[in-house]
Amino acid sequence: MNTNNLKKVAPRARTAFIKAITARAAEFGLTVKGISTPSVSGDVLQVAGYTHPSRFGAPLKRLSQRIAEESFTAVIEQMAYTWFNRFCAIRFMELKSEEGYLEHGVRILSHPSLMQGFEVLDRATEVIDSLLEEGVALDKPALLDIMLAGNQQEALFRELLLGQCHRLHGAMPFLFEAIDDETELLLPQGLTRTDAFWRELIDAIPEADWQQVEVIGWLYQFYISEKKDEVIGKVVKSEDIPAATQLFTPNWIVQYLVQNSLGRYWLQTYPSSPLAGDMPYYVAPGEQPAEVLTELARLTPTSIEPESITVLDPACGSGHILVEAYNILYRIYEERGYRSREIPALILSHNLYGLDIDDRAAQLAGFALLMRARQDDRRLFSRNKEGRELSLNIHSLQESHQLNIPKLWQALNLNADSDRGQVQDFFAPAPTTLVTNDVRLNLLQDLQQRFSDAKTLGSLIEVPADKAPAIAELLTALKGLSERGDAMQKPAAKALLPLLQQASVLAKRYDSVIANPPYMGSKGMNAELKEFAKKQFPDSKSDLFAMFMESGFDLLKPNAFHAMVTMQSWMFLSSYENLRIKLLNHSTIECMAHMANMVMGIAFGTAATVCRKGGHRLTRGGFCYVEYENIDDNGRPKQFPPLNDRNLKAVKQSSAASEQGE
Repeated sequence: MNTNNLKKVAPRARTAFIKAITARAAEFGLTVKGISTPSVSGDVLQVAGYTHPSRFGAPLKRLSQRIAEESFTAVIEQMAYTWFNRFCAIRFMELKSEEGYLEHGVRILSHPSLMQGFEVLDRATEVIDSLLEEGVALDKPALLDIMLAGNQQEALFRELLLGQCHRLHGAMPFLFEAIDDETELLLPQGLTRTDAFWRELIDAIPEADWQQVEVIGWLYQFYISEKKDEVIGKVVKSEDIPAATQLFTPNWIVQYLVQNSLGRYWLQTYPSSPLAGDMPYYVAPGEQPAEVLTELARLTPTSIEPESITVLDPACGSGHILVEAYNILYRIYEERGYRSREIPALILSHNLYGLDIDDRAAQLAGFALLMRARQDDRRLFSRNKEGRELSLNIHSLQESHQLNIPKLWQALNLNADSDRGQVQDFFAPAPTTLVTNDVRLNLLQDLQQRFSDAKTLGSLIEVPADKAPAIAELLTALKGLSERGDAMQKPAAKALLPLLQQASVLAKRYDSVIANPPYMGSKGMNAELKEFAKKQFPDSKSDLFAMFMESGFDLLKPNAFHAMVTMQSWMFLSSYENLRIKLLNHSTIECMAHMANMVMGIAFGTAATVCRKGGHRLTRGGFCYVEYENIDDNGRPKQFPPLNDRNLKAVKQSSAASEQGE
């Protein structure tokens, strides 16, 4: 994969998408200068000198409200990355047509033999019939009329593209919103032009580069690179934290982290497992003192059920770590004799959890996981049609300050003792009387306070583990009401579900917490984040990565594994002395790959460190140093462990602890 090429294409694509969507917004009277008022007459909506179908009125109203609340620039940016993500997703899937990623097997955005052609237009009837069979509401007679006209290729392409998006809504609602969502209004015109805003994704990126789902993550990192350049070195606003801190992790480092945490967790119980042969970056424990072996024998479970294993990436980005964890989990399930067609859905539902403050990154993480699972189960996308829900535990953290908890609580009517009237405004003033002694209401109020600044604090927000049962119980009730409740209960439950879902993830405790956490020194932190760091993380407040290191241990079960790639500074600087002491006293370093400048493509040293929560101070961890000269043209080590004078060495934990004055 030529990442240098992607680095050029993605920023240009961002500019093109934003420009085209801004022009489309103007056709609905939406500009940076203000919002024009539309008029509706019969089946026609007129605004800013343009004419549209009257059915666009409702989504246009929602879009106008969003702009009024968030700003024109912010909404256009969101729409641009949403359509960018969608085009990338469809491009990835259409190039796997032989494997049935798109049921009809027809390319949407390209042609297998005609440069800048569209196979979907050549085989439109097949695509229409396929989408109809999959439950997409298409007006087939109208589409056939368009086809017969012969001069409306743009209109036909637009309808088939949107139809494909509607089809994918069932499998990926987080990326492809429901029919008539306002994002459809801003799909620009000129889709079939040779200079269309999205063309460079097809023309400038070789098909071979789309074969690995990691291309999505690389494209996204480069997509936001210009934004990163704008904010880096300054005090960063909350909405710019993702752009300032995201960094795509090279695949071999991801494998190192996952294999030496999740893989190690399995192998400590099943040392003869063939899994070790599939893990090229696994560092075996090696010879250990008798005291360590005795302690490990006491702590290690005698058996593990695959469905019980839990893995969290608290800063999941585009899902690279979660995809690699899926690979290891699949082998574990296979080893225990599960049927291959059952494994993907089990992994997605039971084993993998991810959180991020960036909505678009979470979209791509969900997409990457689904694509990896779809590789193993051709019928994965049809599970919903069969009544078998396909669930993902990937969430973009949402802020809660706008929720009117008393009003929502009253609408839920969980105690069936509230008066019911018409659907209420959830942002209106709270009712004057309210039963306040219900533990569920108290829980909601507590969670609202915790997640008030979720887009700034992210997974550093603490949700005590003892709240997990109550959260799970209320979450189950809300899911039921969101599907089967009355006219007041349904919207109230849906409004609260994101709060409960993200709280549920942070209240759980995991067998492995694996991450490439965000890097941001205290100089870049805004006042809110800096104050939070000072109060909640006094030993790691100097950088976000160190705060994530510290909080990661709190999300683990006893004897579980913590694996993160971070800046190397925590090992040396005096500002992290208390963090080092805490880490050495309450965990054991199982292995570490210390990396020189540029090994990760960045101009400072880093360290991929795998720790066990608890353990024994005499544990001999495996340490190695990776020099830039040991990295090949594809960004991978030429040998691992590297063959140099700082090759893999075993060091006692107690030796490191004594150097820290303990």
